[in-house]
Amino acid sequence: MKLTDLKSSEGARRKSKRVGRGRASGHGKTSTRGHNGQGQRSGEAKRFGFEGGQTPLFRRLPKLHNFNQVIKREWIEVNIGLLNNLPANSEVNPETLVAHNILRKKTNSLRILGNGELKVALNVKAHHVSLGAKAKIEAKGGTVEIIQ
Repeated sequence: MKLTDLKSSEGARRKSKRVGRGRASGHGKTSTRGHNGQGQRSGEAKRFGFEGGQTPLFRRLPKLHNFNQVIKREWIEVNIGLLNNLPANSEVNPETLVAHNILRKKTNSLRILGNGELKVALNVKAHHVSLGAKAKIEAKGGTVEIIQ
């Protein structure tokens, strides 16, 4: 294949519409703009929401106040490599992680990720555990439980 063999697929490229080139072209005289009115004049620009003088939709509808914002959940991520300092067969949950200074405060959005090596068996209770982390924990003889 050579660069000269490359072609765009059928219908991918169109020629631009040539207007104002005489009656025979089909786009002569008014150049597809219609007769008179704002759309026919040069510099035609209607503002956003303009409906030709009719009261626009955004003014016809009532104002709705006090929408409750959706609170985005902030996940606290802990990699498996940080859990090696904990004693073997201990329970890992947000409270124990705060006690061992791995987390600053108790959270309801604890996510255990599989980065690093695990050297001790642990019983992990978290709100989310990645598949890689779960495999490493269970390979060392630990257990994984998801907190709701």
